[in-house]
Amino acid sequence: MIIKNFNLNKSLLKKKNFYLIYGNNYGLIKDIIDENLIKNLSGTIIKYDEDYILKNLENFKEDILNQSFFDKEKIFIISRTSDKIIGIIEETISKNLIDIKFILIANNLEKRSKLRNYFEKNDNTICIPVYEDSHQSLGLIVNNFIRAKKIRISQHDINFIIERSGNDRLKLKNELKKIEFFLMNKKTITTKDLSKLMPLSENQDIYPLIDNSLSKNKMKTFKILNENNFASDECIIILRTLLSRLKRILKLKLKLSNKISIEEIINSYKPTIFWKEKEIVKKQIKIWDTNHIKELIIKTNEIEGQVKKNPQMSINYTTDFIINISN
Repeated sequence: MIIKNFNLNKSLLKKKNFYLIYGNNYGLIKDIIDENLIKNLSGTIIKYDEDYILKNLENFKEDILNQSFFDKEKIFIISRTSDKIIGIIEETISKNLIDIKFILIANNLEKRSKLRNYFEKNDNTICIPVYEDSHQSLGLIVNNFIRAKKIRISQHDINFIIERSGNDRLKLKNELKKIEFFLMNKKTITTKDLSKLMPLSENQDIYPLIDNSLSKNKMKTFKILNENNFASDECIIILRTLLSRLKRILKLKLKLSNKISIEEIINSYKPTIFWKEKEIVKKQIKIWDTNHIKELIIKTNEIEGQVKKNPQMSINYTTDFIINISN
């Protein structure tokens, strides 16, 4: 059966032993597992990769059957799963094992995926799709943190924290831990404090790179790329920043009509677009039509997938893509 991540029922989860969580939001997947599936677990957690299981199937089966007398329960977490493992899962489910849970983690699975279909249609399994975080969902994390710690902070700085985290839930939570340590003996933090705590990278030109590329400013885009030495691990930040900007343009375009001017839409947009950005955002709205933006969003996700599979080629994939956008 399918359960949305925002509608998880802990009492239902306790009754099931097989879970499939798929999608590219690894931070949210971790939260679902930590907060809903293994919290207060008294047994043993055993982690596998699908590739290892396929190559060492007999060892895997022994681990399942050799349940320790000292462990009340076992949880097997299997990463990078695909349709290749479906037969093994079906066989394991048929054994009706007690006090053993299986959590399968997968990247995006297509509708025709056998693994996804099996977990969606079987009453004894739970399928949880996860999606990219929105600015609003990340904002909720920050606001909950602020309320819990009773911190005084402006909305501008909340937006700053989210953007500096590259719209990545895992990175955002790490940054919030830094802020917590910084505020051990006080309750107020400034933009200057945040800039020191959360330097984007040695290269401070990621946002200008994206904005100029989306504004079709080819010369400035080339200049930023030539003047910076972006590292492989920064490519994901670049792509996530691009994705965030594209989604913003799409939302603004969808609100545009003959009755509402671009200025009115930009001024009313949440989270707030600050005055320094307004002209470049206005230009981007005029340049891109809705269909092209949607195509770019899909392509950005595809490039991120390529970067994750081939990190040695990440710089080439990312810079070529950014340059093509600016042409």
